[in-house]
Amino acid sequence: MAQYRYLAVEPGGRRVRANIEAVDMSTARSLLRSRGLTIIQLNEAGVLNQEIHIGFLKKPKARDMSVFCRQMHSLLNSGVPVARALSIMSGQVQNKMLREAVTDTGGRVESGESLSHAMRHKDDVYPQILVSLVEAGEESGALDEIFERMAIFFEKRSRIHGMIRKAMVYPSFIAVIMVAVMIIMSIVVVPQFKEMFDDLGAELPLVTRMVVGLSNVFIYGWPFILIGLAVLIFAYRGWKSTDSGRRTIGSIKLRLPIFGSLNTKTECASFARTLATLSASGMSLPRALQITAESLTNDLYKDIMMEAKEAVEGGNLLSQTLKGSEVIPSMVADMIAIGEETGNLDEMLMKIAEYYEEESEMAAATLTAAMEPAIIVVLGVAVGFVVLALYMPMISYYQDMSALG
Repeated sequence: MAQYRYLAVEPGGRRVRANIEAVDMSTARSLLRSRGLTIIQLNEAGVLNQEIHIGFLKKPKARDMSVFCRQMHSLLNSGVPVARALSIMSGQVQNKMLREAVTDTGGRVESGESLSHAMRHKDDVYPQILVSLVEAGEESGALDEIFERMAIFFEKRSRIHGMIRKAMVYPSFIAVIMVAVMIIMSIVVVPQFKEMFDDLGAELPLVTRMVVGLSNVFIYGWPFILIGLAVLIFAYRGWKSTDSGRRTIGSIKLRLPIFGSLNTKTECASFARTLATLSASGMSLPRALQITAESLTNDLYKDIMMEAKEAVEGGNLLSQTLKGSEVIPSMVADMIAIGEETGNLDEMLMKIAEYYEEESEMAAATLTAAMEPAIIVVLGVAVGFVVLALYMPMISYYQDMSALG
């Protein structure tokens, strides 16, 4: 199929410029008109007029996906056909990458593809869990319910991510300010005091010599500092892309003194809600575990989910695998065991998700409250150390002068 570039006007008066894939120009024109668009210009996409992406499009966040799913549920529940619903959504979506994916998906659905099959062409935009559940919804005839369930799923995920960002923003901001203050003092304030110390000719205390040496490093060695930072970042990214690196980073995140507990709770909430959503939609447990593993960010939890998948396929219970894990709290494994015994695994997983989402929210609030005074104290101590180091030689000099006088 060929690519065609078009400029058209939506029923609401908004102009749209995008690409559409069709067998020929006549088919492309028919597809655009079926979406309710008034065509202004339609040409075959060539080198000069095709849409060019340079790789900086922002991927849709969980909040973007929740809004998309919520609106799709409303449209489908009102009896709007899938193709028409996608056409309407292509003019409503704010995220550009998601908007282009919805436009492409709508064109493929109008060409006769199923929604789930059309969405798989944009697997870099649509999460795997959404595509899999859409396929299940098409088979069961409850597609609108699937989008409602996924809207709730993405809303919960967006809320957790928002809490973590909120807990990290203030400490990160203060840390940047602290580093900036130390650098400014080192390259502006300390050199002025150093000239004074040279004029005095007195022997400087150890702490003063340390501060002066640090100042010289920043003033004369900044090219090497930048090169060293660039090498460290490059090496870290390379190491992070390896399996051992990802697992080590995942382990460190869970063992950090302050943040480890928060990371554990958010991962437990994430895997429980994902697994509950998939399992409640009628998906087999092994398949649900595989998709859950792909959706998690911590590699240790990914490994646990894949081990659980293989164990379940071998006839074992999910709770048996989780009980032997060091990163899964014993309460989670026990609650899942109760769910398996009573036949209410989906309900029990949802309760686990709700519990750990509340725990994550409280942990994030506690973390923010605890970090604010701690960072201020660290900033005060660092600045106070520099100030003391600069004034100690002057105090010592005036004491010696008083003794001589």
